[in-house]
Amino acid sequence: MPFFEYKAISAKGVKISGKVEAVNLDVAANILREKGLTIIDVFQSRKIEFLEQYLDRLLHKVSVKDLLIFLRQLSVLISANISLVQSLRIIEKQTENKTLKPIIIAVADEVEGGNKLSDSLSCYPRIFNTFHINIIKSGETSGKLDEVLNYLADEQEKDYEMMKKITGAMIYPAFILSGLLVVGVVMMIYVVPKLTAVLIESGTELPATTRILIKASEFFTNFWWAALIGLAVTFFIFKVIIKTKKGKHYWDILKLHAPIFGKILRKIYLVRLARSFITLISGGVTIVASLEVVVKVVDNSHYQNLIQKTIREVKDGRSIAGEFFNDKFVPPMFAQMMAIGEESGRITHVLGKMTDFYTLEIEDTMGKIMTIMEPFIMIIMGIAVGTMVAAIIMPMYNLSNSF
Repeated sequence: MPFFEYKAISAKGVKISGKVEAVNLDVAANILREKGLTIIDVFQSRKIEFLEQYLDRLLHKVSVKDLLIFLRQLSVLISANISLVQSLRIIEKQTENKTLKPIIIAVADEVEGGNKLSDSLSCYPRIFNTFHINIIKSGETSGKLDEVLNYLADEQEKDYEMMKKITGAMIYPAFILSGLLVVGVVMMIYVVPKLTAVLIESGTELPATTRILIKASEFFTNFWWAALIGLAVTFFIFKVIIKTKKGKHYWDILKLHAPIFGKILRKIYLVRLARSFITLISGGVTIVASLEVVVKVVDNSHYQNLIQKTIREVKDGRSIAGEFFNDKFVPPMFAQMMAIGEESGRITHVLGKMTDFYTLEIEDTMGKIMTIMEPFIMIIMGIAVGTMVAAIIMPMYNLSNSF
């Protein structure tokens, strides 16, 4: 949320100044008045430090779960014939997220003042993206806001559940591999130097594996700071590169070519593409407008280019599925089913079945990866232990036998 600088007079008559964090200027003024201050001036801070911005984004987040609960509650209340403003006031009282709560208050005030819900929510693009706004706008136009919100919540929940399962499946291997890395670094810095000191002092000719291990240990012991700086610089350069248009494009293509995970990512992007398109079409948004929104929802430059080509094809009166047939990152079955759905006039139904099918395939693949990961991790641990034995224990054993 933005910061607002203020000058005010306290209850004791003392002139004070400072900063307050709020959704907008009106909310900032209300916060100051609640503190018993008489406002002289309040304005949005133009200068925010980088660290302050980073901490703001880190600490003031609205999770997907919080957003889902908000959409679901709003849908239920509106379908119960409770007015939109009253529904927002009820949700605001039940919302525990400290970032979302003031936003709902501000949106309720704006709607009460005569603004549309979609226009009010569009002021907070970090939380309500173009996809949400277009769906809600279509519901307002058609007079079916409760149905559209319910459908939106259903589809977002499916996407959230899929991503949660994928993230959950990756936690265990990530934790184990991170632990192995930390243990390895600690051993290289503290344990290996003590074990190899005897071998170095003996003056005997050491095997290549032992010499490599000693050199690696010396580097980590003496230049650990250089390794950390190198990692930080590499990460920073990588982040800068992928923020450029060309850099992001190459990175997105590389991800799709990745072994095993590349196929999973392709299916994830296609599910997200199809699910977003279905939700928009079902909400009454036109095909071209839906595709224009989906471009922003699918966070991969290759599929974004594919959708842009499709938009041009549709505007020229050609098939939606045409460009999908020519793309190597789209399975033939997906394009074929899309064409069948288009010809039969049931594209949303067909794509819905495809998203369910691919979601099950993603979950099945992730389950198989988890099954394979356990023996794979054991093999890595075995190689690490074997290397230590070959590099340290065996030379020490040979040295003891020479006396």
